[in-house]
Amino acid sequence: MAYGHGVKNPSYRQRVAYHAMLLGGIAALASSLLVMGDNATRDTIALRQAETLRASLEQVIPPELHDNDLLADTLLLDPKKKGVRPLTVYRGRREEEITAVAFEVVGNGYAGPITSLLAVDAKGQILGVRVLQHTETPGLGDKIEVQRDPWILGFDGLSLDNTPRKQWAVKKDGGQFDQFTGATITPRAVVESVQSGLEWFAQHRATLLTPPPSPPVQETDHE
Repeated sequence: MAYGHGVKNPSYRQRVAYHAMLLGGIAALASSLLVMGDNATRDTIALRQAETLRASLEQVIPPELHDNDLLADTLLLDPKKKGVRPLTVYRGRREEEITAVAFEVVGNGYAGPITSLLAVDAKGQILGVRVLQHTETPGLGDKIEVQRDPWILGFDGLSLDNTPRKQWAVKKDGGQFDQFTGATITPRAVVESVQSGLEWFAQHRATLLTPPPSPPVQETDHE
């Protein structure tokens, strides 16, 4: 018994334009799905990041130094320099007096940038340092995380006044900070970024510690 041949493909399917349109449609669909996924998770990611930042702020600025919302009380400083991004400063207040500030500092680690949160009191003394983000080698460079090693606590109480400039280095470079076995670049980057952060605070201290003007009191008419 003889069987007939199948239906031939339409001629338009052989054209280059058809394949281009097909690929374009697939790409558009994929892009739409990515956008939808990004929109669906963006708020959740932002919420988690805010929670992580709030937890870090509460670790480096003791509760006895503030009675305000650290995450909400911010000051944005724009250096107006090409390639330098504006810096958000979180300020701790107690009875309207600014008692502490915290801001991000960045060092160049072995595997990329190391972003840390540095908090200092009004005198420029370190209240605490916490690493927020890094890509250093697990088991070596990740000892900068307070959950893995107490090394980062060695900055507490230090300042430019009580620690000579030459001491702001790892011991291998003649300073006072321990380095990690097999990972000297990582702690060196953190030390350098913290020192730079203290110097930046000293330069902008007046601006950082000046509270914003109080809103004018509205007078009411009395008959």
